[in-house]
Amino acid sequence: MDPNTDILGDPSKQSPLKTKKRKKDKTVAAIQMEESVCLESTLANRHNLSTKDYPLLLKNFDTMHARASHFTPIETGCCPLRRPIKEYISSGVLNLDKPSNPSSHEVVAWIKRILKVEKTGHSGTLDPKVTGCLLVCIDRATRLVKSQQTAGKEYVCVFRLHSAVDDARLKQFIPMLEGRQFQCPPLISAVKRQLRNRSVYKVDLLEYDIESCLGIFKTMCEAGTYVRTMCIHLGLFLGVGAHMQELRRVKSGHHGEEDGLVTLHDVIDAQHEYENTQDETALRRVIRPLECLLTRHKRVIMKDSAINAICYGAKIMLPGVLRFDADIGMNDEIVLVSTKGEAICLAIALMTSSTMVMCDHGVIAKIKRVVMERDVYPRKWGLGPKASLKKRMVKDGLLDARGRPNEKTPENWLQGYQDYNAKTEPKDGPAATHAPAVTPDAAVPATSVKVETEKKKRQRESDDQDTTPEGAVSTSDPDKKKKKKKKKSKLDDEALVAEQAQQEEQPPVENGEKKKKKKKKKKEEKDTE
Repeated sequence: MDPNTDILGDPSKQSPLKTKKRKKDKTVAAIQMEESVCLESTLANRHNLSTKDYPLLLKNFDTMHARASHFTPIETGCCPLRRPIKEYISSGVLNLDKPSNPSSHEVVAWIKRILKVEKTGHSGTLDPKVTGCLLVCIDRATRLVKSQQTAGKEYVCVFRLHSAVDDARLKQFIPMLEGRQFQCPPLISAVKRQLRNRSVYKVDLLEYDIESCLGIFKTMCEAGTYVRTMCIHLGLFLGVGAHMQELRRVKSGHHGEEDGLVTLHDVIDAQHEYENTQDETALRRVIRPLECLLTRHKRVIMKDSAINAICYGAKIMLPGVLRFDADIGMNDEIVLVSTKGEAICLAIALMTSSTMVMCDHGVIAKIKRVVMERDVYPRKWGLGPKASLKKRMVKDGLLDARGRPNEKTPENWLQGYQDYNAKTEPKDGPAATHAPAVTPDAAVPATSVKVETEKKKRQRESDDQDTTPEGAVSTSDPDKKKKKKKKKSKLDDEALVAEQAQQEEQPPVENGEKKKKKKKKKKEEKDTE
């Protein structure tokens, strides 16, 4: 009987017991070859956030060149959008819709009073009748005001022609306003009326009505351009005359009407809501972090350990760099960024991005304006072996309070330590060439030189003023002022005497009136003496 058939003799129906036994007969190696023993990746089911959605200065973080990917993060500092509300306000920016009639300075003063802050500044003055975008910087953000004042502007202008002109002729002369041009400020202006050279990048005619002689054009121009003068020039080109009717600023820098434009009423309501209900949402919607002004700058991301040194004015060295943009050129204005997206400072690039890739040391940029406050991040300099040994010696009394050698300083320190801050003349001998250190004997002449210079100054003052001899105590401020006045009077008298001597050397004049005048002058001089 066939063992694979059941009792009834049907070979298709196999017993399940025998099939289980066959599976058990397989070796472990065969099972491992058939089935995968690799662990499933935990990243497979996780949602990958695109760096396009990263906030502010961390946008497109993965497209930057990576110089080093490992660093020690420090807990201090935070994302600009998650700052505490007081810090958020003091480092914030308002994209304000300026109303007509009040001046820019008045509007800025009102915001200072509403938000109860110490400092406010704006990105460029608007005339009282002009409306539109006015960037108002608060407290710490005022450090970026100058960089925003020089940024380009966009305006929409309503002009009126003094007589009707055809559309074709107007479209022909509108492009003549583009390019570099000389402008004189209007008759009523707060600046000196002198010729200024300004560039207009683009002028587009939006609308024109022949019946009312009114037209609208949009212009992109350099900061400090007078659109009122452009309208006058257009009238001269057409030969009919023109003047500006209305003006609105549509864009300041890269902030336009679509980028969170708010009114003064919004600011007042947000502050009132925060003061009464402690609700921050309205204030956070109205005010934006200062980093939003720097999103068009080229970025360099620094290590957390290098941030506080830069805030104290240290050189920006290449070993402290984590990532940098690919298109940095020489003398470009760049922004240094922390790993949390905070702006550290503005700087001028001294290296291109290609040289940063090739080099491993050197100064990459020169600081232009520090934005971050000091000691937000901890100090991480002076922690090396030599610096820590020097601190220990100062504690033990082997060095003075400023780290300079004294009588107890050991010889091996004088020979082996080189103080780069000390300005001393090189001495003869191998020890001096190896380590030009400041000895206690050399410190004495420096003090004596200072004493000698002070004595010389006193001697000069005493000689000039004919006062008491050397060692005399310096007089008070009012006495000095009196002596200065006496000096001036003496000099004036000497000048008068010299002029009179020159006049006497000249040949005598026949007119009797002039002789009488000379006699009167001589009598007056004798009386004064």
